Amino acid sequence: MSTLKMVRNGIASVGIGAAILLAPVVAQAKEVNIRVQAVIGMQTTEVKMLKDFMADVTALTGGEVTFEVLPAGAVVGVKETLDAVDAGLVDGGFAWTHYWSGKHPAAMLFGSPVAGAGVGIDNIAFLSWFLNAGGKELYERLWDEMGMNVKGFMLQPVGPEALGWFKEPINSMDDFRKYRFRTPPGLPGQSYKDIGVASVAMGGGDILPALEKGTIDAAEWCCPKPDMDFGFHKVLKHYYLQGLHQVVVNADMYLNKDVYNSLTDHQKKAFEVAANASLVKGMSARIYDNGVALHELTTKHGVILHDTPADYFPAYMNAAKALLEKNSAENAFFAEVWQSQKDFAEIAVPFWSGAQTSNAKLGMAYANTLK
Repeated sequence: MSTLKMVRNGIASVGIGAAILLAPVVAQAKEVNIRVQAVIGMQTTEVKMLKDFMADVTALTGGEVTFEVLPAGAVVGVKETLDAVDAGLVDGGFAWTHYWSGKHPAAMLFGSPVAGAGVGIDNIAFLSWFLNAGGKELYERLWDEMGMNVKGFMLQPVGPEALGWFKEPINSMDDFRKYRFRTPPGLPGQSYKDIGVASVAMGGGDILPALEKGTIDAAEWCCPKPDMDFGFHKVLKHYYLQGLHQVVVNADMYLNKDVYNSLTDHQKKAFEVAANASLVKGMSARIYDNGVALHELTTKHGVILHDTPADYFPAYMNAAKALLEKNSAENAFFAEVWQSQKDFAEIAVPFWSGAQTSNAKLGMAYANTLK
């Protein structure tokens, strides 16, 4: 049993007084202040968007629910964030749900379904599955499957993420395999390993120092705006937008379930409404913010934009689908979630991919005039 679990269950004999003081209030509360620890720095775009969600909750509750955002490591380490929420050491946490794939493999299907879940689901289609085709109900069950005393709120959809940053142009998978490449944890990173890429998982704040020290020599994080915030363009100049590893990515807030249960029905509804608004605001903001950042990177910072080598796509897709099949065979809840995504894709993706083809051709026709 972990130390955090012992604190939650009242088993630990040392420091129990402090744990009681930190424990969430379980009675129905009119006014509540919620402390949320993030897994990244306070100046990041993601935390700014998190604060916007919190401001909406505060406004919708007439000031009854307020928040304090704590930076990564303020109470516990990044990797312990969800355990700390579960134990009540912090009221809430903010991260990407695929970070917790070690607790349950199905976490990846909500936080970062590798290669569009292998069935062509992009970030907009993912929201359709989540809100309209049973995804949210499965997400609610995820925490019980993990054994976590947690209520999750999906807030920030992103995607597709860029393939990443390189020292020199890559013209094939053979070129790609020469680099030590920062990747996400879980199945996205494992898929890279399976196609022969030297995949190195690390947190966002560690990437630039690792590039500067030569611990890694290529990296991905997200998209032009967050990537520029982290300063990768200061070290690497060759940038590739098209990647399959995280076509869909979602950042979530986790609330200790005792804290959530202490809220009034009106306060709970405020969380739900604000979370749905955050999904729309997050997705729409990313389009413009990333466009502004990409323009700045290529016009002011000497970044060269490339197309991803063609042989990357079948190699990565095949590896990702093999891992999805393997995890589905090994875990019943993973299989249930993935089947739900496949059932959705069978109906929705033929329409949506066709519509997106028109959108892409429309956009490229205009983009080509700018060249």
